[in-house]
Amino acid sequence: MDLQNTSTRIVVLDTETTGMNKLGVHYEGHRIIEIGAVEVVNRRLTGRNYHVYLKPDRLVDPEAFGVHGISDEFLADKPVFADIADDFIEYIRGAELVIHNATFDIGFMDYEFGMLGRNLPKTETFCKITDSLAMARKLFPGKRNNLDALSDRYLIDNSKRTLHGALLDSEILSEVYLMMTGGQTSIKFTHEGEQNTGADGQGIQRVTRPASGLKVITATWQELAWHEERLDLVVKKGGSCLWRS
Repeated sequence: MDLQNTSTRIVVLDTETTGMNKLGVHYEGHRIIEIGAVEVVNRRLTGRNYHVYLKPDRLVDPEAFGVHGISDEFLADKPVFADIADDFIEYIRGAELVIHNATFDIGFMDYEFGMLGRNLPKTETFCKITDSLAMARKLFPGKRNNLDALSDRYLIDNSKRTLHGALLDSEILSEVYLMMTGGQTSIKFTHEGEQNTGADGQGIQRVTRPASGLKVITATWQELAWHEERLDLVVKKGGSCLWRS
């Protein structure tokens, strides 16, 4: 299989896993149980999504179940990673992968590829990898930059995200990424009449930014006083304060 990097398209991707180690390599001994990805070409969702649940041959950690709600019983009859590996590689091959906290997902993906015993190269050798979390931290230093916070910031409706789900999270992240890279406020599909759906088959409701601009809310006198108190503390601890220079 030719895995040469010929990046011409974007694939926004997310995974869910059985858990992660608190010490050492976070993926070792854990497995991917869900992969969700959406394809973006010319800043448009094509509707050519990739979504699969996987049987991990180990139990899901209770902490991970609390995050994504995917049970051992649900996964019992699903394919194993080896069954879908070739199709998955073909889907991502040559693409620019946009992943929120890419180190986590790529670590798991490369671990799964390594477990196949086929001497497959690292994902970075046949895909370009873009970490949208690192992008967000540069755009919004010091702020919360998880997917929920970014959705709120860009007025993207994520009300269906009661639990983490790889396909739904990828769809939301695709909107966030387009907003971060060009300010696009709505996504249109390449094929007319095609609908994008999440793992439950329901369309995602999206909120567009008002054309008239955002409402400006000024700080109250109490909030201004608190702000000055915080700046006093900065000066006391650091000797200077950028906001007062």
